[in-house]
Amino acid sequence: MHPLAPGRKTPAANCADCRLHPHAPAECPCLPAGRWCHGFHAATLDQERIGRWWGRHPEFGVGVSCGPADLIVIDIDAHSSPPPDRDRILPGIPIADHVDLTGLANGFHTLAVLAALRGRSSPAEDTGTLRVRTPSGGLHVWYRVCNNRPWQSSVGSTRGRALAWQVDIRARGSYIVAPGTTIRHGTYTPVGDVRTPGPLPDWLAQELQRTGHLPAPGIPAPRPVPPRARQAVLEAGGGRNGSHGVLGPVLAPVEACGGAAEGMGFSDTLNRAAYTVGGLVAAGRLHHAEAVEALRQAARTARPGQERRIDQIIISGLTAGLKRPLPAEGRHL
Repeated sequence: MHPLAPGRKTPAANCADCRLHPHAPAECPCLPAGRWCHGFHAATLDQERIGRWWGRHPEFGVGVSCGPADLIVIDIDAHSSPPPDRDRILPGIPIADHVDLTGLANGFHTLAVLAALRGRSSPAEDTGTLRVRTPSGGLHVWYRVCNNRPWQSSVGSTRGRALAWQVDIRARGSYIVAPGTTIRHGTYTPVGDVRTPGPLPDWLAQELQRTGHLPAPGIPAPRPVPPRARQAVLEAGGGRNGSHGVLGPVLAPVEACGGAAEGMGFSDTLNRAAYTVGGLVAAGRLHHAEAVEALRQAARTARPGQERRIDQIIISGLTAGLKRPLPAEGRHL
């Protein structure tokens, strides 16, 4: 578990030094010292540390890092927004034009349709596992990971990994708000009598695998690249064949926002990164699609559930940056 900012569902703010000098969580001296910088990277089961954190700050909410806790949480949203294109409602499952989608309004509906297609009940109705009602009217369905499978997170129905429209997956690399936590809009409240996560249903595991929530067979899940290694690749030169080395220093400040409270300069940080990426793309040093996807993944991990805002910032910054190509000799990003 790790602290959340009072009244918010975002992590408690980093210390001043971490805010002013962004760096990778693995290189932060705060974590070994028992401080909570870098959001879910600071998650711990150390009872003494937990007692100290919340003893001094009882106003903190509680976040749970899904990966280390062997959790996968189905985050069902109920936002008021029009459905996306038909191919993004249930990714990988075609919906013909003659099918009437009137009334399809949120993640409860899309998940119910998916479950019905498989002859199953919706996870929203699963009384055998912990379910938590969110202040916004959504639902978190908590499951226990079996067989140490490295499930990956996703947001909504993006062009990449996704299960269904308005259904997010919280797994490795993300966190979930613990039941009982109160934010300004209300309290995360358990539903029904079950208070522990049940095992992930086989049919749902199959759907998650179908939609890209596991690394490819035989390929280990990617590990974070230390900033020094990123910089070494950059200094050695990195055109199209070295895009990850070029992107590393650009994305690091965006990734660091995952450990900062909401409103701590995330928009400006992402806009600057998108502007730089635009310049690199314009100079032919990055593939456009790969760079945009990397920006989205970093931003959505730092600020889950804000995909529309994130896409708007990326488009704005990228468009401006495309007008100012960064030459290959310009190493200062």
